[in-house]
Amino acid sequence: MGRIKGVRRKLSQELGFLLQPVHIRDNLELSPNAYRISLLGVTVAEAEVFPDRELAINPGEVFGTVPGTPTKDPTFNLDALWIDPSDRDQAQGAGYTVVDCSTVIATHLSQVFRENAHRLIGHEEAQHLLDQLARHSPKLVENLVPKTLSLSIVLKVLQNLLAEQVSIRDLRTIAETLADDGVKSQDPGTLTAAVRVALSRSIVQDLVGPEDELPLIALDPSLEQLLHKSLQGSSGGTVGLEPGLAERLQRSVADAARRQETAGQAAILVVAPEIRSWIAGWLRGAVRSLTVLAFTEIPDNRRIRVVATVGQEETAKQSA
Repeated sequence: MGRIKGVRRKLSQELGFLLQPVHIRDNLELSPNAYRISLLGVTVAEAEVFPDRELAINPGEVFGTVPGTPTKDPTFNLDALWIDPSDRDQAQGAGYTVVDCSTVIATHLSQVFRENAHRLIGHEEAQHLLDQLARHSPKLVENLVPKTLSLSIVLKVLQNLLAEQVSIRDLRTIAETLADDGVKSQDPGTLTAAVRVALSRSIVQDLVGPEDELPLIALDPSLEQLLHKSLQGSSGGTVGLEPGLAERLQRSVADAARRQETAGQAAILVVAPEIRSWIAGWLRGAVRSLTVLAFTEIPDNRRIRVVATVGQEETAKQSA
């Protein structure tokens, strides 16, 4: 239980708002070693662990064989083995990442919280954040809500940020941006884009740390132009891609992201600002580890390096 409280406390600091308490209870419907994670009454994840063993996770490249029971890491679905603790050194020597049972559950819970944080913040949590900010910046909050924007619009922007795992801990910058841009637009999507640019340094910092160089995956210019035109011509803010093209593009991006992860680097796709939101939403379920940035969200103090360009073959097949 103490480990779970620690996860909740750490994530609350990272995300920028207080997460709701975690309740643990027995469920006789589950097998003795199984657990289930539910949010707002809905099951979002479940897995099985073995307290007397340790999980050896294959990060992408291992050498030799290690005795154990094949499984999948519940957090990132990587190939793994449940091994005897006495084989830990052998597994680590072969390139596996070895963790104990409690770490497996804590990591899984942490990832579930990150991916669902936007579902856990509501009007009360948003108002609480503004009340805290008002202690230090009363005029800023007074000018923001309700003079410029409603609480519902501010909440939607916060939810949009959290849905892409962008921390809202810098609430002052978020509020200042909303106060400035809220007089020009009441659209949550437009306001979210403005806030993301204002938070670009912290977004990139969270992705790559202090490194000067930012490795990026880019889209082929012809494909990007095709997506932009398609989005402009749609009435519902969606792009109508031919199913085969959509599947090939998702696979290419996923492959490029996997290569970045194997190299120990963040998987970041950079696109034009006009299509960033759509691309991010479209790829979120297919490539969980991917972050999509707009060109305007790259800080001027970072050197960029394009490590892969995807979409050239897909566009050629579409045009043929």
